[in-house]
Amino acid sequence: MTCRSALITAFTIGILLLATRTDYSEACNEAICASVVSKCMLTQSCKCDLVTCTCCKECFSCLSYLYDECCSCVDLCPKPNITDNPLSKKSHVEDFSEPVPGLFQALTAEPDPHERWLTFTYPVDFDMSLFAPKQEKEIKYHMQTAEEEMHPLKPNVMTVNCTVAFMAQCNSWNKCRASCQSMGATSYRWFHDGCCECIGDTCINYGINESRCIHCPMDKEEDDLKDQYDDFGQDEDELTEDEID
Repeated sequence: MTCRSALITAFTIGILLLATRTDYSEACNEAICASVVSKCMLTQSCKCDLVTCTCCKECFSCLSYLYDECCSCVDLCPKPNITDNPLSKKSHVEDFSEPVPGLFQALTAEPDPHERWLTFTYPVDFDMSLFAPKQEKEIKYHMQTAEEEMHPLKPNVMTVNCTVAFMAQCNSWNKCRASCQSMGATSYRWFHDGCCECIGDTCINYGINESRCIHCPMDKEEDDLKDQYDDFGQDEDELTEDEID
């Protein structure tokens, strides 16, 4: 088997493991973990179980700061509590026509002193061959920054950091859009439970498809006073089912 075939096989196995383990572990977020878990599967750094845990130290080092986020993808952490709020799984996404990446990066580089939002940064893989011009004779130049990493075994793939910001409080759809636009975000994701996610310019698939606002949705006792299937802020924004999928 050639080196290229072995690489493709290992990468495919890593993706399949992610997909199958996601079925019983809701904490395995492919958007965040696909890149780093694929790397750790290639190096076999997480090839053990919690009983023997012979690879735990090596796996912890490989997953690095994403260990808490991605350990469930390799069956090396307990399953977390799973939310039963159906609105936390539904969302609306939209792009901004004139984002200001520099402003968004400046606002999310450090924790907000007023705790208005919580930021998450994670690696994503870009297939550079999809953006390369098709020419008979192509001369390739590449400038690499400290936050970019080229895969030694996947020369056409570049890993960059994606940053998203989750608003602390619940927001209506219009308020979410306005807040993210004022921060210079490239796009936003508004969850039907009221959680608002502002998304940076180096993210793919509209960031994290999971409601993570620290003070939203509201406490269950307050939710029980309302119909749990009413979208947050629906009356304010006069939303209809046709406006949001």
